[in-house]
Amino acid sequence: MSIELINVWYIVAAALFVFGLKQLGSPATAVRGNLLSSVGMLLAVAATLFNAEVLTFEWIIGAAILGAIIGFVAAEKVAMTSMPEMVALFNGSGGIASLFVGWAALYNLDNSTFTYITIVLSIVIGGLTFTGSILAWGKLSEVMPSRAIVFGAQRFVNALLLVALLVCSVLFCLDPSSTSPYLYAIVGLACLFGVMAVLPIGGADMPVVISLLNSYSGLAACAAGFAIHNNILIVAGAMVGAAGIILTNIMCKAMNRSLTNVLFSGFGAAKQASKVEGEVKPINSEDASLILEAAQSVTFVPGYGMAVAQAQHVVRELGELLEQNGAEVTYAIHPVAGRMPGHMNVLLAESNVPYDQLVEMDDINPRIDNIDVAVVIGANDVVNPAARTDENSPIYGMPIINVDHARTVFVLKRSMASGFSGADNPLFFGENTRMLFGDAKASLSEVISHFK
Repeated sequence: MSIELINVWYIVAAALFVFGLKQLGSPATAVRGNLLSSVGMLLAVAATLFNAEVLTFEWIIGAAILGAIIGFVAAEKVAMTSMPEMVALFNGSGGIASLFVGWAALYNLDNSTFTYITIVLSIVIGGLTFTGSILAWGKLSEVMPSRAIVFGAQRFVNALLLVALLVCSVLFCLDPSSTSPYLYAIVGLACLFGVMAVLPIGGADMPVVISLLNSYSGLAACAAGFAIHNNILIVAGAMVGAAGIILTNIMCKAMNRSLTNVLFSGFGAAKQASKVEGEVKPINSEDASLILEAAQSVTFVPGYGMAVAQAQHVVRELGELLEQNGAEVTYAIHPVAGRMPGHMNVLLAESNVPYDQLVEMDDINPRIDNIDVAVVIGANDVVNPAARTDENSPIYGMPIINVDHARTVFVLKRSMASGFSGADNPLFFGENTRMLFGDAKASLSEVISHFK
């Protein structure tokens, strides 16, 4: 197949990427958008294999089969609670792939100075994306502490690493070679910088980190596309990079913080929230069912605790019972609830909650005063009133869902433990708050049985 015809197929694939990405913006069309994007990628890969410069199909076919097996097993085995960790590993896989593609491009004999620059970019961005994603996976899976890990002179060390990386990159481009010692220095420094960049970021900022690393993986792929002169890789990488940056910006606005603050502040490490004291008012499942039976409007506010308990299906079942009883049911979604962007949307979509019942934070807050019962399921920081009132709180200034303004609040938690930020939550001691302790899935199942 000629290069011209291959580029035509690339254009078709790029168009499918654009339409697919557009439809991923809505839960109602996300499945179709994902399918369109997948078809586009299939066309792109198939067209690339017709390139006369492809040297061996044996390795390609073998790698494709191995990748398909790994992907199938991972998709079958991964729990919905582990989806953030899976996304982190996907980002890391994209980063290391771009690093190897850039490295392989060094063996082309007709590389220009611009190509060598893109090779360095693909190696640097790919390397830091890989190790940064592995560290993010470790924090998300709690293989290591999820809190911000900071030490003296940390910013100085990071700045020194960045300067060394820039110097080695320039020296390599001045005398490029696949055996250059500066090449190995670049790889090592990039991987080390990825670790040092994610280390001071705490668990509460993981949604931002995940979307940022996703953007990095796209930028690394874009640079690799320039390195090997592949148009569709440039387009796809640029789209992923741009989408990731936009999503990162949305996440930062949802937390009322700048990206610089997220990356360099060591979230929660410097500030210590005021100690909250008061009397907790527990409630049992039978009394909770009686209050819900009388409610005319109920809003569920899911958080990571819902994912841990796998309670999304019983939440939907209770919502349907409340609707049959004449109540208006909504699901309030905070942009950074959970451990990755859209985490709660994914869980509720899995349990077939209607899309039109999902309400964003900015839309639910103006009418929360008229909600009879707000049911908080495992959420903590995203409903913590200290974000509005306590200047010493690490989450001060972050927009929250104002559930404390509802007429009655049920909080479903296993214990009084704080959220990722480590800040105590005054909501638990509110006059209108009732604590329903225990596993969220078991607690809601009991409420449903009493309600029936």
